[in-house]
Amino acid sequence: MGDSFHDQLLEDSRFLRTDRRLDTELVDKLILQLNRIYPQILTDKEATKFRDLDVPTCVRLAELLAHLQGKGDEACREFYRALHLHVEEVYFSLPTRLRLRDSVDPFTIKASPTQPRYVLNDRGPLFFLGCFGVAVGMALLYYYGEAKVTGGSRALGMAALGLGRRAREVLIWYAEDPIRK
Repeated sequence: MGDSFHDQLLEDSRFLRTDRRLDTELVDKLILQLNRIYPQILTDKEATKFRDLDVPTCVRLAELLAHLQGKGDEACREFYRALHLHVEEVYFSLPTRLRLRDSVDPFTIKASPTQPRYVLNDRGPLFFLGCFGVAVGMALLYYYGEAKVTGGSRALGMAALGLGRRAREVLIWYAEDPIRK
């Protein structure tokens, strides 16, 4: 965690050289950022050399990274700043960033194995189905007993309140069907 930016860039260089998200346009943006904002890090002559389109992007990027490592820790820090500004998804997927995030992030701390695990239902699916069956049976007995006393249309009519128009019509028609009675 106490690595210098130079050490981090040394470790991240391999990843950066192989990452396909760093295309020609993004590498040019990084070079221009370093050249315009920090000309002491990357002079106009050096920027022109690293922006030469006749040289493949991966080679230009490797040369740029080696050049920045030679300039020191401040140059490496500014490269990381430019990378964060222009290509956030690459910046946050760097090996040093991932290691740093995993070691510092309080949300990734794993629960200790001695901590009790709270389970709402550890009896399994058969217990659930049994309870559900009892509840359905009690509801059927309640509605069946109500049908004998009051004719049964009230319970089905109340059940129809939460349904769509067509389903409600079918349910009410079934409850009021004189043939069934």
